[in-house]
Amino acid sequence: MDLLSPIDVGEYRLNNRIFMAPMTRCRSVHNNVPNEMMVQYYTQRASAGLIITEATQISTKGIGYPYTPGIHTAEQVEGWKKVTQSVHAKGGRIFLQLWHVGRISHPAFHNGELPVAPSAIKPSGSIYTYEGMKEFVTPHPLSTGEIKNIVEDYIAGAKNAMEAGFDGVEIHGANGYLIDQFLRDGTNQRTDEYGGSVENRARFLCEIVEAVCAAVGSNKTGVRLSPSGTFNDMKDSDPQKHFSYICERLNRYNLAYLHIIDALEGDIRHGANVVELRILRDAYKGILIANGGYTFERGNQTIRDGLADAVAFGALFLANPDLPERFKTHSELNTPDPASFYTQDETGYLDYPALQCD
Repeated sequence: MDLLSPIDVGEYRLNNRIFMAPMTRCRSVHNNVPNEMMVQYYTQRASAGLIITEATQISTKGIGYPYTPGIHTAEQVEGWKKVTQSVHAKGGRIFLQLWHVGRISHPAFHNGELPVAPSAIKPSGSIYTYEGMKEFVTPHPLSTGEIKNIVEDYIAGAKNAMEAGFDGVEIHGANGYLIDQFLRDGTNQRTDEYGGSVENRARFLCEIVEAVCAAVGSNKTGVRLSPSGTFNDMKDSDPQKHFSYICERLNRYNLAYLHIIDALEGDIRHGANVVELRILRDAYKGILIANGGYTFERGNQTIRDGLADAVAFGALFLANPDLPERFKTHSELNTPDPASFYTQDETGYLDYPALQCD
């Protein structure tokens, strides 16, 4: 087996193991609605074994970045329908990533109300808003009743994704956003049933997973985690122990897949306590996707070594809409342009060239 081999994920037979990782691109410029640019962008990349969309807000309270799409209004659902229909017409498969940013936000996004989090712990640094850069604030710690309401928002988002024609959903539990904030003891200092032990800190994630699986099917539900991540001022006292437990716990749900972000260069530079992929592979028995700076060669080796079943590529897929064909033919790769990652026009979004076929 290698990256070009087919794979069964959930109820789907996928053409290859070269997945498109979720990447925020900030092109939803009107009411957080997917637009025609986004239709073209995802359709250009339909040869991926599986597309996982950019992180998509489950509610207005989940917003933390300008021009990012949502899945909580009828207009947004209709916008996404155009994306899924076009991707399916090209033979592709596509999951929507469900997102709540938690404390990684600002009152500027919420009519002056505080962002929410498991505990009242302010992240270091600042965030970009429609009004420019703003320093992070101390978030509002969620009550148990508010937590239950957010679980309901995940259910609604998952159902809306199915209405929009997606093949499944990925629950974003990584990168320092709300679910990750509950999982880590550096951001979760609660003393109720959602804090303290790793079993309690995993409760929020498990409640969401159970609810989403019940709503749309476990075979259409994935989860993404970043056990070694330091992005968004994240830390944990013993991530190897804690995330081994979390991965083992996820075996109960018969998910479509578990998506793991490896420690990135920035994480290591910021003192990450690195959790080796092999440890998580031993803990999780289902389909496992690896992500994080992979090359074609490293991806193939990771699959051959049994450490992962598929690999999600981010910046390489951004810059190479026909990445599977380039890997297959060992063709030269386009270079990503970071200056256009988060702009609002077609430059650096729709204009990366595909291979010229004779």
